[in-house]
Amino acid sequence: MREERIDWPGAAKMALSVVVNVEEGSEQTIARGDKGMEPVDELGIFIKAPIRNYGNESNYLYGIKAGAPRVVKLLKAFDIKASWTVAALSLENHPQLAEAIIELGHEPVSHGWRWIHQFKLNEEGECEFIAKAVESIRRTCGVRPYGWLSRYFHTDNTRRLLIEAGFDYHMDDYSSDVPFWDKATVPERPIVIVPYQLDNNDMKMWTDPAMSPEQWLGYAKRNFDQVYREGMEGNPKMMSLGLHLRIIGRPGRIWALEAFFRHVRAHDGVWLATRHEIAQHFRGVQPA
Repeated sequence: MREERIDWPGAAKMALSVVVNVEEGSEQTIARGDKGMEPVDELGIFIKAPIRNYGNESNYLYGIKAGAPRVVKLLKAFDIKASWTVAALSLENHPQLAEAIIELGHEPVSHGWRWIHQFKLNEEGECEFIAKAVESIRRTCGVRPYGWLSRYFHTDNTRRLLIEAGFDYHMDDYSSDVPFWDKATVPERPIVIVPYQLDNNDMKMWTDPAMSPEQWLGYAKRNFDQVYREGMEGNPKMMSLGLHLRIIGRPGRIWALEAFFRHVRAHDGVWLATRHEIAQHFRGVQPA
């Protein structure tokens, strides 16, 4: 069978896409008019009732107060570019994060206007949701987002609405280790699909049953080594590493991210790129 491949800039053996998910400050709570609490909780506590989960809200806030400085510090120390998939309201509520993204010269990607279930919206509601996210990120970061990642699922309308809203690429896909074109949704306006990977996500240390930091690090390193080896063999691909401020930013986990970055930097020929850079490169080497 023919193996996937793409030629990266400088004959790089692989591309590494670090994705920092920012949902803190936009999660579900009755304080923002939602029907109930946020169901994603490190303690595994979820009650279907119109009450506030103050403990989980403070858990999310930890990502801003303690986790973000640790993650930003490592990205700076290892000179690693990241794509920040941000729920736009998070940056409105915590503008210091927008300032950090701008200072680093990294890319803001839209993770929706809020971290809520976008897939429950009708077409009109989803169109408004996308527009609000674009304008919000433009205000906080000074640049519009060019990529999109939904919460969990996207609808039959999502990709077409993203194309109409001027997005360059879409992340809601897990089918490949290289970018590819979607020429079917709007044939006259194809969009680049930059696939994501969930298996390397630090959420694996948050859900039950959870990986230990040692297990997560071991898996991420093995993924990197395999993709690097395939690049050495003449079939370059990309790897995604998904992070969350409130998860990887904990003292008992941040060391694993540092160890992974150290492992990456011990290898030559790795293109550390934002997802927009990857999408733009793909457009150049494989025009629609």
